Amino acid sequence: MRRPLLAAALALLTLAAQVSTAGAATISAVIDQGVRISLPAGARDVMVGNPAIADINLVDSRTAVIQGRGYGVTNLMIIDARGRTIQNSQIVVSAPDVNRVSIYRGAGAGAAMANVSNFSCSPRCERTPMPGELDSEYSRYAGGFTGYAARAAEARRGVAQNGQ
Repeated sequence: MRRPLLAAALALLTLAAQVSTAGAATISAVIDQGVRISLPAGARDVMVGNPAIADINLVDSRTAVIQGRGYGVTNLMIIDARGRTIQNSQIVVSAPDVNRVSIYRGAGAGAAMANVSNFSCSPRCERTPMPGELDSEYSRYAGGFTGYAARAAEARRGVAQNGQ
């Protein structure tokens, strides 16, 4: 009677160890910023549940960077060569805690939603459109930010064509 009980207890301990290996701490990321993580030994594949919330870039076989893309919660799964999940972590993407100011206007009685304006401050405050703002306000300010990469690429092409 003692041997079957001991064998069952060992089996439960082994199962518990495997489950705790697959679960890991929550990873906190800030929108539009990266977080460096170390991959567990034996990692072969990495997947993010919702790449609109967070994305992952592999640096090497032991290091990756998670980038906050949009507010929300998703998960990171790391799979080994045998197809087993060796880590399944929750990723929470939120707004930065420092050097940021949000101004809320409206949302009084009967208003559908407040008009939010976001600013990055250090040492002065500059308008930085963020998800969650009214579409009309977001579009009004986001154009300068989204067009920046295109303008920089055009300038690089011009320099390359002129041989400078």
